[in-house]
Amino acid sequence: MRVIETFRATRRQPLLQVAKSAVATAVAWLLAGWLIPGPLPVFAAIAALLVVQPSLNQSVAKGVERSVGVVAGVVIASVLALLFGQATWVVLVAVAAALAVAWLLRMTTGTSNQVAISALLVLSLGAATPGYAVDRVLETLIGALIGFVVNLVFVPPVAIAPAQRAVDALGGEVAASLDRLAAALTAPQSPAQLEELMITARLMRPMVQSATEAIASGAESLTLNPRARRRREELQQLEGTLARLAPIVTQVIGMTRAVYDRYEPSLGAEPTTRAIAEQLGRAAHDVRRVVRRTNPDPADPPTESLPALTAPLVIAAPSSGHWILVGSLLEDLRRIHETLAER
Repeated sequence: MRVIETFRATRRQPLLQVAKSAVATAVAWLLAGWLIPGPLPVFAAIAALLVVQPSLNQSVAKGVERSVGVVAGVVIASVLALLFGQATWVVLVAVAAALAVAWLLRMTTGTSNQVAISALLVLSLGAATPGYAVDRVLETLIGALIGFVVNLVFVPPVAIAPAQRAVDALGGEVAASLDRLAAALTAPQSPAQLEELMITARLMRPMVQSATEAIASGAESLTLNPRARRRREELQQLEGTLARLAPIVTQVIGMTRAVYDRYEPSLGAEPTTRAIAEQLGRAAHDVRRVVRRTNPDPADPPTESLPALTAPLVIAAPSSGHWILVGSLLEDLRRIHETLAER
């Protein structure tokens, strides 16, 4: 099963991406073959196939990478073939020389491999003549251009929805963690329940990372995209929401850890603790309110969109034995309040 996982993705790529790759490869093959008679237009087809990427920005990067790699590889192979012929050892030397040149020029791994592959293809499939080398370079440029045009005509989807789902999921989990923490302060907790509370709170960190990556993918999908203007503001709102949720995650995990480490059965009888639990419930309400700003619900009554955590909690000194925990919770609650109060 592990062997299978090395070449299988967790989910299929969009069918539109497969169709675009097939169309770009076919068009590049036919057009390059018509414009540049001679050997089969392998370089054009490969260039078009590689340039069709999920986003236009990635297509440009792949087009540049492919073109630079082909030019360098063709030049290296042509020079060696003209000097030493097309013996087998020349092919091996050309591949080694291509990798060495790419290393000296600090090329990326993809470009370095492309240099070596191009050198290998030139010596294996073609004749060692300047005209052949020029034709292969032009063929590659044609394929890369067609790949980009196809990607532009069939506009790549804007990846805002996954970012929205990731931020919504994070906000929902932060609010739920606050509610669970409030319940733990007012009801007796067993060691197993405290352990589950701690584990569940820690799971928010991967959710922050997932939301960050989803927003980065969304920003990537908007680069050079004709539909970017209408969606860029939406992405900025998601970025702002994530920026507010991330520190709250840290505070909630810290509060949960404090309760886990210093929990006592008598904690629920402390009036101060009950007051903090009420404020945690209000904070959960306000977290959901912040998330709804980027994903409004028409069924939401207007009164439920009003902030509940309107002012910091002021309390009397707690009883001895609980003051360390209460002080820790109050400080984290103050920070959550300040974060939620930001505009």
